[in-house]
Amino acid sequence: MERSKTDIRREVLKRRELLSEQERAEASLMLTERILKHPWYYLSKVLLGFVPYGSEIDIREILQDALECGKKVYLPKVAGDEMQFFRVFSLEELKEGYKGILEPDGNSGSFVYDNAAAQHTLMLMPGVAFDYNRNRIGYGRGFYDRYLQGKTVLQLRTIAVGYRCQMTERIPAQETDIKPCQILCV
Repeated sequence: MERSKTDIRREVLKRRELLSEQERAEASLMLTERILKHPWYYLSKVLLGFVPYGSEIDIREILQDALECGKKVYLPKVAGDEMQFFRVFSLEELKEGYKGILEPDGNSGSFVYDNAAAQHTLMLMPGVAFDYNRNRIGYGRGFYDRYLQGKTVLQLRTIAVGYRCQMTERIPAQETDIKPCQILCV
């Protein structure tokens, strides 16, 4: 019998919560090194990132590097069932928002998708679980799937990131699920 997304989510979150502070720190450092050397990061002018929530892998050093390198950094803000990305100039300006996650205030201009800009954009995505066919489970609200719908060029510049313990054999996928182009779990 195939496991449900709910069962997989519960199991993987439990594994992620059991990681020690040292394991988290080492993985975040390894991820930072890998992303900063990645050609998509190097060639990007825009970074769509996220602020780590709970036990998610920490990408704040990547965000900080992007800001210092003069890349345009956009972070998600949730309103109702929709998510938009707003530009940030400093991680200090973030405020607690949806579910206590740090978010931009939404007054700084949102990311406007077009095919040309998307070729120089990198999106780093969080997630709860990933499989070897690039399927991804988030927290169950479908924010990233809806956001990426119809943004074909941006879909080709997405990297889902996490810890190695978040990889699972198989995730049941639906037609509305949008696969990240790459998964990097360290």
